[in-house]
Amino acid sequence: MNLAIYACDPACSRGRRHAEPAAPTRTEFQRDRDRIVHSSAFRRLVYKTQVFLNHEGDLFRTRLTHSLEVAQLGRSIARSLGLNEDLVEAIALAHDLGHTPFGHAGQDALNECMADHGGFEHNLQSLRVVDQLEQRYPQFDGLNLTFETREGILKHCSRSNAQRLEATEPGGVGKRFLMRSQPSLEAQLCNLADEIAYNAHDIDDGVRSGLISLEQLEQVPLFDDFRRQTLEEHPHLQGSMQGRRLLYEAIRRMLSAQVYDVIAATRRAIDHAALQSADAARLQEPLLQFGDEMRASSTVLKRFLLQNLYRHPQVMETTGQAKSVVRDLFKVYRARPQEMQAVFSARFDQAASMAEGADRSVRVVADYIAGMTDRFAAKEHERLTGQRLLT
Repeated sequence: MNLAIYACDPACSRGRRHAEPAAPTRTEFQRDRDRIVHSSAFRRLVYKTQVFLNHEGDLFRTRLTHSLEVAQLGRSIARSLGLNEDLVEAIALAHDLGHTPFGHAGQDALNECMADHGGFEHNLQSLRVVDQLEQRYPQFDGLNLTFETREGILKHCSRSNAQRLEATEPGGVGKRFLMRSQPSLEAQLCNLADEIAYNAHDIDDGVRSGLISLEQLEQVPLFDDFRRQTLEEHPHLQGSMQGRRLLYEAIRRMLSAQVYDVIAATRRAIDHAALQSADAARLQEPLLQFGDEMRASSTVLKRFLLQNLYRHPQVMETTGQAKSVVRDLFKVYRARPQEMQAVFSARFDQAASMAEGADRSVRVVADYIAGMTDRFAAKEHERLTGQRLLT
């Protein structure tokens, strides 16, 4: 792998929280990726959904397919920029491990439940998953990933949580949020690839669901330019019978244009910054970026999706039901922790006996709910309440 001078070199990693001998055939970042892929939390992503819940259809995106799409886009861009593809892939595959069931609805509901106990942030939860909750190794909790991968997983973090992280891990992954510095270029790339991926696949899923139409998407120049271009080159795609092919081709061209734009804009930014090391990038403003015109076009697309898909009455109705499921589960488990799986029930009892026991024990409940898939949460809710809210 030919790395640029500003890329993260696995040989220069800041290491793991628990020292381990190097692997004979893999770099440190390849090893991180492999641990993530084999984790239980990664497998659960197949039944955690984005906009549409698991019971609403087999072909809508899940957190797993989304993570794979982010990894694909990230690696493509990283290769052109000379960044570390393995680190980008590891971050991309792990960035959603802490997401709750039912997408952002579940996250918002759990954050409300935890308001008096430190709140709930899915990025911080992803870090908890890889640092503590995965239990696969005899000598430590978590996956013991490198600093660089963990830094990339923690995309956002409130100041209060960053202070708590800094207290337990001085100079660790929370420090940059206090110093207002940037993560590695590989981590910045994953943030942008995440945005590109979900905008594109939400168009696809939205049209597939029937909640938005190709005609409505004519309001979005970033998409409609490529729809028109496709029809000019392939006029036989005009008409309802060829709608899927037209949609796929327009999305494909839109994705390619965004990727090429990011590569060009980022190269200009890197050249202007005259970077001489990976750490030098951390002291700059974010360097992974769209050009001005593409950023404006992407903003219009996001606004369209917010108004026409995420706030669609059908989506909002399901969102309300999903929030009720999470709130009810939280209430029951807090009152009757023995209803949780035995390992979490034991953790609850242990946490309750410690200093700050209320916050610690309630966090166990949040960990348990956050780890659920959509369908397990729905089944548990029906078992515990006798109600079937999501059918």
